[in-house]
Amino acid sequence: LTLPQFVQIMDTFVSEGSSLPTVKRLIAFIKEEYKQTEEEKIEQLEKVHHMSQAAQRKLLLEALFEKWDSNGCGFLDLEEVDAVLSRFKGGTEKEALWKAKQRLCSRYPHLIRVGELSPKAFQTFLELIASEFTGNEDDAIGKLVKFLTTSVEQSHVECLRSSTRRKWLQDIQQAAETSGGSMESVYKAVFKAISQDAEAHGGNKKISAYIALLEENQLSPEQGQILLRYVACTADDAPYVLNQVLYRDMKGVSFAAVDEGKPIHVPRVEFHGNIHFWNSDCPVEERKGSFLVLPMHDARWKVFGILGLDTLRDLCEKTIFLTHEIVFYQGVSHAFSKAYHHICTRENVLQMAVTALDWLYPRTPSIHTVTMYLVEPGKDRDCREKALCKMITTDNTGQKEIHSSPVLLLREENLLRHYLFKCTDSLEVTLSPVRGEQHIAVPLHDLSRQALGIFDISIGHHKKLPPQEQKDLQKMLKMAQAAYLEILRRSLDETEPTFVLEAEHMADVRHAGILFHRFMLQDLRECV
Repeated sequence: LTLPQFVQIMDTFVSEGSSLPTVKRLIAFIKEEYKQTEEEKIEQLEKVHHMSQAAQRKLLLEALFEKWDSNGCGFLDLEEVDAVLSRFKGGTEKEALWKAKQRLCSRYPHLIRVGELSPKAFQTFLELIASEFTGNEDDAIGKLVKFLTTSVEQSHVECLRSSTRRKWLQDIQQAAETSGGSMESVYKAVFKAISQDAEAHGGNKKISAYIALLEENQLSPEQGQILLRYVACTADDAPYVLNQVLYRDMKGVSFAAVDEGKPIHVPRVEFHGNIHFWNSDCPVEERKGSFLVLPMHDARWKVFGILGLDTLRDLCEKTIFLTHEIVFYQGVSHAFSKAYHHICTRENVLQMAVTALDWLYPRTPSIHTVTMYLVEPGKDRDCREKALCKMITTDNTGQKEIHSSPVLLLREENLLRHYLFKCTDSLEVTLSPVRGEQHIAVPLHDLSRQALGIFDISIGHHKKLPPQEQKDLQKMLKMAQAAYLEILRRSLDETEPTFVLEAEHMADVRHAGILFHRFMLQDLRECV
C-alpha cells in the first residue's frame, strides 16, 4: 500500500462520525498488532532496492540519451551509436555488440528500415549489450554509460542552443496536455517554436511552415489511394495553403518523403523542377528559396503526415537550411507527433468511455448520473498539482453530454469535490455524500499506475446499489480499465498490436469502443 492508499482505507474504516478516542484506539491497535516476519522484511527491502535500482538506471539512461540527442530530435542514429560502441574496451566486445544488435532488430523490426533509436529502444539496446557481458549487469551498464558520456562533446554555445530548443519542444507537448483536446493550441506551439528558432539560431530567416496529414482518398482514387490534406500553416500562407489537398499524381516531393520515411531538402527550389507552388500569384522569377519536407512518424514508425518548411518569402540571399536547423525541425516533427497522438489517445479514451456508459445505462436504473473526468496538469506547468477536466456527463435517462469546452476543477477551488482528488491520490474507490447524494469515485490508471481518469457515479439517496446492478457496474469498470490500458499500449508501443476481433482493424476512432466490447467478450469466454 502507498501512503495515500493506507490513509484512504483507514478513513473508510473509521467513517466520518467516529470520535477522536476511537481513532486513537484503532491506531494503537494497529501499532500493536501489525508485525512483519524477518522473511517479509527482507523481501520488502529487496523489492524496494530493486525498484530503486531500476528507477536510477532509467534516469541514468534518459540523461545519456538527452546528452546524445543534443537538438531534441527524439531519436538517435543506430549506426552512429553502434560505431561509437564498437570502440568500447578497445573493440574487444564487438561480438557481444553484434549479438545485442541482432536481438534489438528482432524486437524492433522497423530499425532495419529506419535505423533510428527511440529512448526506449536505446535503453533496450544498452541493456541487451550488458546482458551479453559476463559479470554484474548493473556494473556493465554503468561502464557503458560512462564510455558513451565521454564520447560526446558539446561547446558552450551548442549547450545553450540545445537547452533553449528543448524548452520549445517541451512547450509543444505542454500545449497538447493542457489544450482540452484541441489541436489548435498544438499547431500554434509548433509554428511558434519554428519562428523562435529561426530568429535565435537561423539567421532570422522568414519561414513558411505547414502541416499535412495523410488521408484515404475516397473521392478520386484514380489520383492515388492516399492524399495529403493541409490542416495548419503559418498565418501569411493560410489563404493559399490551408485546407488544400495534394494528390500523388500532382507535382511535388512530399510523397517521396512519405514513401522513403526520410527528410527531403531542396536547397534551391528554382533549379529543382518538381516543386508544387500553392501560391499561383507569385511570379515564376520570384519563386526562390529553400524547401524542406519532414515525414512525421507514429510510435511504430509509420508515416502519418508531413511537416513542410520553406524560405520563399525571405528575400535574402542566404536562405538555405543548415544541418543543425534540419535536425531541430526533425525534433519539431517528433514533438508534434507525440502531441498529436496524445490528443488522439484522449479521443480514443473518451470514445471507449461513451461505449462503456452506453452498455451500463440499461442495466443500472439506480444510478442517477455518471461524470467522467480526465486528469490534466494544473495551472502552473511546473506545479505537481493536477486538475480534473470534466469530459462526459450522463444521466438516468441515457442522455449524454460530451463537453466540447471542458471545465477544469482545481483542488483548492472545489472543496465539495475533494473526494475526487482523494481518489486520484490513492488510486482507490472513494465514497462520499455530496448534497444528500451518495457518490462513488472510481479511478482509471495508466501503465505506471498513475491516475489519468475518474468515473464519478451518483446513486442518489441509495446507500448502495442492488446486487446485480453492483455486479454490472464492477464489470463495466473492469472492462473499461482493461480497454484503457490497451489504448495506451497501442499509442506508445513500437511493436505491432495484436488484434483479437476482425473489427479492430478499423483505422478510425470507433476501434476504441470496439476494444471495450472485445474485453467484455473475452471475459464472457473465460466465465464459460
